[in-house]
Amino acid sequence: MAQILEDLDYFSLDDLLTSEERMTRETVKQFVEREVLPEIETHFAAETFPLQLIPRMAELGFFGANMKGYGCAGMNNVAYGLIMQELEAGDSGLRSFASVQSALSMYAIYAFGSEEQKRRYLPQMAQGKLIGCFGLTEPDHGSDPAGMETRARRDGNGWVLNGTKRWITNGTIAGVAVVWARVDEGIAGFLVEKDKPGFTSRNINGKFSMRASITSELTFEDVRLTDSDRLPEARGLRAALACLTQARYGIAWGAIGAARSCYRTALEYVKSRKQFSRPLAGYQLVQNKLVTMLTEITKAQMVCLRLAHLKDQGKMRQEQVSFAKRNNVGWALEIARMARDMLGANGIVNEYPVIRHMLNLETVNTYEGTFDVHTLILGRDLTGLSAFD
Repeated sequence: MAQILEDLDYFSLDDLLTSEERMTRETVKQFVEREVLPEIETHFAAETFPLQLIPRMAELGFFGANMKGYGCAGMNNVAYGLIMQELEAGDSGLRSFASVQSALSMYAIYAFGSEEQKRRYLPQMAQGKLIGCFGLTEPDHGSDPAGMETRARRDGNGWVLNGTKRWITNGTIAGVAVVWARVDEGIAGFLVEKDKPGFTSRNINGKFSMRASITSELTFEDVRLTDSDRLPEARGLRAALACLTQARYGIAWGAIGAARSCYRTALEYVKSRKQFSRPLAGYQLVQNKLVTMLTEITKAQMVCLRLAHLKDQGKMRQEQVSFAKRNNVGWALEIARMARDMLGANGIVNEYPVIRHMLNLETVNTYEGTFDVHTLILGRDLTGLSAFD
């Protein structure tokens, strides 16, 4: 298993990393190798998430890693991206858990919450003692969140929340949900704790992708909230989309880890597997696939490293994040498909991680903005004309 975690650095990008960034990557890599890979296939088969890993992930500083204060590690965005990369080399579900905890739930509170809310929730979340989820997507509103039907109406000094959220990672294990709802003046964010009367959640089972990830539906029936439950700085849909930008940044890095795992597995396989008169690696078509995989992973690494530097400088644009998410995940999925083909019949068995990564990446290519939606975001940026309604 260690072979699939080996670094791929064709252009010596490691020279551009600090010693702290490299150390962070190696720490996560060792965690994945020793504690994730030995059992992830079992969890994938059983449709369960390895809950026992949460305290270790917290101990290593994975949650809210690029946030300052409130018990967070305060790493830069290169180090944070490398964490996401190595977690997804293990499994997309593991990276997704960390992304939702950090870039969606914690970030929403960090960026839009009151000081009281930050002090109440963030230290517990950084320690993994409180799990968060992010309720934006609805059964009938995925790519168009502005059409959301979940509503919070004023009732005296408080609010009454009604609606349904679907495809929510961590939903049934979350102690607090960041829920976006329509209010009279637009869209607002609320913090809904799991024990609120009228708040229920259930797992969505029967998935063929992201099986080692908890995916849920949240239902709110006359859930009573106070003004202290509302995120005071979350004004309009822009706030929710800002959280998505943070998550997409981590996803772009994570896709590299999955792609690298598939590439390494395929490379070792075709070097050792003989067909006709020579190893598969000696055939032109196979070498063409390997070169394509190497090329696209290297380009994805360059994009993410530059994006991280822009983010640390406060210069990152959301359209650049769309570029990275679209390109890196799209190519990671294509690389996984090529690797599955190169392994032949062995490409569909869990002796190798390729089919698991391939199935997971089908979801990663869809959530946090589909490939096509990011195409239209970039198209709008290039032309000044929106293809959206």
